[in-house]
Amino acid sequence: MNIASKKKIVLLGMMSKMPVAGNAWLAVQYLVGFQRLGYDVYYVEAHGCTPRELMEHEHDDGCLKAARYIERILRRFDLHHAWAYHARNDEDQTCGMTKEDLRELYRSAELIINLHGGTVPLPEHTQTGRLIYLGTDPVQTELEVFQGVQETIDFLSQHAAYFTWGLNYGRPDCQLPYLEQFEFRPSPPPILGDLWPGDHRRGEMFTTVGNWRQPHRDVLFQGEVYYWSKHHEYLKFLELPRRTPQKFEFALSSYSADDAQLLETNGWHVRPSMPFSADMDRYRDYLAGSRGEFTVAKDQNVRLRTGWFSERSAQYLACGRPVITQDTGFGSELPTGEGLFAFSTMEDILAAVDQINGAYEKHCRAAAAIARERLSCEVVLTKMLDDLGLAAPRSIARSKTAPRLDTSLA
Repeated sequence: MNIASKKKIVLLGMMSKMPVAGNAWLAVQYLVGFQRLGYDVYYVEAHGCTPRELMEHEHDDGCLKAARYIERILRRFDLHHAWAYHARNDEDQTCGMTKEDLRELYRSAELIINLHGGTVPLPEHTQTGRLIYLGTDPVQTELEVFQGVQETIDFLSQHAAYFTWGLNYGRPDCQLPYLEQFEFRPSPPPILGDLWPGDHRRGEMFTTVGNWRQPHRDVLFQGEVYYWSKHHEYLKFLELPRRTPQKFEFALSSYSADDAQLLETNGWHVRPSMPFSADMDRYRDYLAGSRGEFTVAKDQNVRLRTGWFSERSAQYLACGRPVITQDTGFGSELPTGEGLFAFSTMEDILAAVDQINGAYEKHCRAAAAIARERLSCEVVLTKMLDDLGLAAPRSIARSKTAPRLDTSLA
């Protein structure tokens, strides 16, 4: 196939707004996955948010900082020619591409994917009729539509199709209202297994990476508050390390000295996440060097049984590391009981730990198999294309080596 004739996919992302390795890996999985399916892929940021996390001083050139960060990450995947940063402010500045090239890219793209639903659509996005909504955090958007929030309805209406990480959405036991006017299709976070090699060492601790306390984005539904911050769920299982000899570690951001003391007093290992989660290699090595993942989900997803499943858990599985995660209903799409365990109670967790430690290699193989057979980019992205009535130009070819990625924020 002539390269010039390849169909194009544009991913609208938010790497510079949340410049951490997990967010960068998320965008890269989609980009490289679609590329291996035969598309020319392009990454664009047009969300209009100031990249404050990258700026050391108030008067720094945010556009330039964001552009350098994006280019540095994508260069490692030979995509340094295929990106743009559009600062939607008074100056309407672009980096990486000219405004004219960017408009032409939108006009010629087979798909424009609004990752996270984090970009307010521009006319050049919507006039193609090929703008796709890809929600990674179900609940708030769906509830706002159900409650008649016109701004949210108008926002979603600008898209041509809808996907969600809520893998149980629309099933009888999901309590999140189903939206007849917007057909959300479940689509899990995709993974490229060859970019996540398992570490030959046997880690001693179950780990996870994330935020401890996030006080915003709670929602009210039918007279009940549904929480966003995961600490509400972690506190329900605070005594876990006292109930088993297995060791557990939290690599956290957004926590205080009092939070750390509470956790450590109850037997948890606590470490700050930013020293390694600012670098894609070190982040990946942390996951691969763990015994497995133990984590919870947001209260919103647990009680409403959305089926939300984390991209980080998919990454642990790809490394061949078993995952014990709170039940949100994702078992309707993903197999559980070997390699991947869904829990609701303390007893569920203890049983999962015993099963994994009793046959560790078996569960490592099962974890890798779930990533390969259910979460691989070829499976997930091909299905997405099928749902849209499109055929992938080719099958994914596996990379022989996993590249080292010197992509720290420094």
